[in-house]
Amino acid sequence: MKSKANQSQGLLLFHLSARQMFAMGTLKIRELIPYKPLNHLPNSHPAIKGTVAFRGHTIPVIDMAAAVGYRALTDDELKQSYIIVTDCQRMVIGFLVRAIDKIIECNWRDIESPPNNLGHNALLTGVTRFDNQLIQLLDLELLLAKIFPQHQSSLASVTDIQREQLKSMRILLVDDSSVARKQLSDALDALNIPYDVTSNGKQALEMMEQGAKSGRPVTLLVSDIEMPGLDGYELAFEVRDNPQLAKAYIILHTSLSSEISVSQAHQVGANEALTKFDAHELVQAMLRGAHQAAA
Repeated sequence: MKSKANQSQGLLLFHLSARQMFAMGTLKIRELIPYKPLNHLPNSHPAIKGTVAFRGHTIPVIDMAAAVGYRALTDDELKQSYIIVTDCQRMVIGFLVRAIDKIIECNWRDIESPPNNLGHNALLTGVTRFDNQLIQLLDLELLLAKIFPQHQSSLASVTDIQREQLKSMRILLVDDSSVARKQLSDALDALNIPYDVTSNGKQALEMMEQGAKSGRPVTLLVSDIEMPGLDGYELAFEVRDNPQLAKAYIILHTSLSSEISVSQAHQVGANEALTKFDAHELVQAMLRGAHQAAA
């Protein structure tokens, strides 16, 4: 039996500058380690400070302040800094930050989308407040895409029969990251498969409700998990809880590499949970949805 998702999520608060507080979800974080000397990585992006040994592996370490447009860390600041080791989009990466503040619990409904006037290249997925202070949630996917542009999965291929099977579905893609939306769109555009796309869970739910009323129900939903306002867990639960929407095949598509996120995805009624981004894996999951709908 499905259970309602817990909307609360842990946020790690940290500083890239003296005043502004930033955050990232704790599910992406492997470990916090005090600064240790780095090995130089030749011919790398300017924001990559070097590499460090982490649990038997060598991982790149990024000066997050420099990567998002703040002043880079000085040698003296490096000695006082911390490395946030993350697991995001199948990559283990270290991020240098000036200071770690604390971990807080935050409800996704209290996180707002960033203002539109920030533009498409803003490295934020949301904003919230804690103790009357503005907290900016960083878009790690967009940040990684800028630093590792070559880290892209090849496009998927399908047979003519499989293409027609997918074309028979009404597909809705939802993700708050512009990079993720482009990856999803590119994968389906290359296969000439139509779809709708939106940037948040609340609008996705409204689109599904409108589609059901108009006789064009969404039959395949591909949704991110971590999103402001209405996250993927809550969206999946709301879809399964509505008899007019409940037949949709739900794929939760996340940058998290966590067994916990997969387990919870099934608890809220999702059919599958995938780690971003592998176009072949995604299309195969969508085909499973098409087969189930045809059964």
